[in-house]
Amino acid sequence: MQNAKLLLRFLRYLLRSNSKFGVHSPFLYQLITEVFEDKTIYPAYQEVESLKAALLKNEQQIEVIDHGAGSRVDKGNLRSISRITKNTSKPTKYGRLLYRLVQYLKPDNVIELGTSMGLSAAYMAFARPESKIITIEGSPNIAKVAKKNFDDLNLPNVQLNQGTFDEILPKILRETGKTDFVFIDGNHRKAPTLNYFEQCLSRAVNDTCLVFDDIHWSEGMESAWEVIKHNRKVTLSVDLFFMGIIFFKEELTKQDFVIRF
Repeated sequence: MQNAKLLLRFLRYLLRSNSKFGVHSPFLYQLITEVFEDKTIYPAYQEVESLKAALLKNEQQIEVIDHGAGSRVDKGNLRSISRITKNTSKPTKYGRLLYRLVQYLKPDNVIELGTSMGLSAAYMAFARPESKIITIEGSPNIAKVAKKNFDDLNLPNVQLNQGTFDEILPKILRETGKTDFVFIDGNHRKAPTLNYFEQCLSRAVNDTCLVFDDIHWSEGMESAWEVIKHNRKVTLSVDLFFMGIIFFKEELTKQDFVIRF
């Protein structure tokens, strides 16, 4: 049933989506041309994707604690690293997109809610070694695996925090003072997603970019996305189906786009 509903949402997205030629925002047109459509195979891709391939073969079992909506496919707490990687890691093209976004926007600080195996954080850390990647993981055993992965990839610019988003995020926001780039990839429920958005919004500046994962994952997430993109401070929203991206640039005329990716 869930897969059928997701397929219907995807078909609706395809019907509504445009290419860059339907975009009237020069900022977004440039973003699509230089970031979304960038086909360069950066050396860092191989680093992260080789790690992912190894994780997909790792049958070690670890105990998992779910603090959010949980997994659609794994209901037990004992899961293999292979299954966790398969079910939680982003498709390659979205991991690469995160790399290019960070490379293009050049944020000083990146905050990630939901580390999992650390693959998304690794893409972003490789994209800009000068950036500090601050990532939060709620499950202690998953955090241990992610920490080892960051060490193996030699990514000293990653700061891994183990704890719930509710515990850790307020502390990070106080320490950083502002939100440059935030990737919200955890919980997948309406109320918590809006809570994290409001917290990040309170520290948003003109160049802030927030990226939301799985905005069409459920009716609740779609409802949360509607609230987020219609917030009066949001001047540009981009729906890529599996991801939603928002900006706060005051120089932009408020617009919402559905872009085929």
